[in-house]
Amino acid sequence: GDVVAIPTETVYGLAGDATSGVGVARIFEAKGRPRFNPLIAHVADLAMATRIAVFDPLSTRLAEAFWPGPLTLVLPQRSENGIHPLATAGLDTIALRRPRGFGGELIARLGRPLAAPSANSSGRISATTAQAVAA
Repeated sequence: GDVVAIPTETVYGLAGDATSGVGVARIFEAKGRPRFNPLIAHVADLAMATRIAVFDPLSTRLAEAFWPGPLTLVLPQRSENGIHPLATAGLDTIALRRPRGFGGELIARLGRPLAAPSANSSGRISATTAQAVAA
């Protein structure tokens, strides 16, 4: 249920276990984010992603070509995918991304997807440095 700030290819993310209601709720609270605004889920690899969402041939090709990297795919969710419903704000779709570097390594070690929107207060400029996250 803990939340941490992690670097991604673009900005810092505020990350928590996407399968944990407590972790997801803490992200919303920390950001001051409205709960109708879904969170992005970061995955370790395409295999993890296909357990969460339905990939058609085009989305599979895009993931294979651009992951890991800053490409987010919004796809239909699989039922019983393990993602806490609060993370998706009750939608039938889910936003997935596979980060490279530290974030990707962390997710692979945990073996679970992370909900990880940008590490800024809702409506504010995204943090691009650790100092900006701490402020």
